[in-house]
Amino acid sequence: MAKQYLQALLSQWGQLQTSHDIASEARQIDVWFVPTAAASTTGETLGLLGQMAATACVFEPFRNQPSPVEVRNCQLKLYALHGELLRSARRDDRTLVEADLPQLWILSPSCSARLIGGFGATEKLESWEPGVYLMPEFHKTALVAINQLPEFRNRVSQKNIGSIP
Repeated sequence: MAKQYLQALLSQWGQLQTSHDIASEARQIDVWFVPTAAASTTGETLGLLGQMAATACVFEPFRNQPSPVEVRNCQLKLYALHGELLRSARRDDRTLVEADLPQLWILSPSCSARLIGGFGATEKLESWEPGVYLMPEFHKTALVAINQLPEFRNRVSQKNIGSIP
């Protein structure tokens, strides 16, 4: 009934389609991480990265600051993954709660005030380092401005992370 009501109201003002199908293309997540029970000490070893990886998450690193469209495309991938996880749980007769769904971390060399403000992201300094901007809770998305993170030298030693190419 709502579609018919909107159609009646809007049809004289422009083009209107009801039940428009959207063909989705295959998308690829850069990094999807699900911690194991043994990963409870990652925060101590990996600092901020360990704090981010304490729960299931998606990492989308960028070489340059992402555009608003690129951020929304990352969110689209996240929400497609959420849908996949929810469908899988339903098939297996399991229940997923909000906390089970992964968080998106967009890693950028920098983030402009316009990008941060445009997505309503804010710093939560009581929980996170400066430079971590969390979008409103239900978006499950954060922007990480790497140039704004505090500098920690020798915090993670070479022996802790092995040989990184």
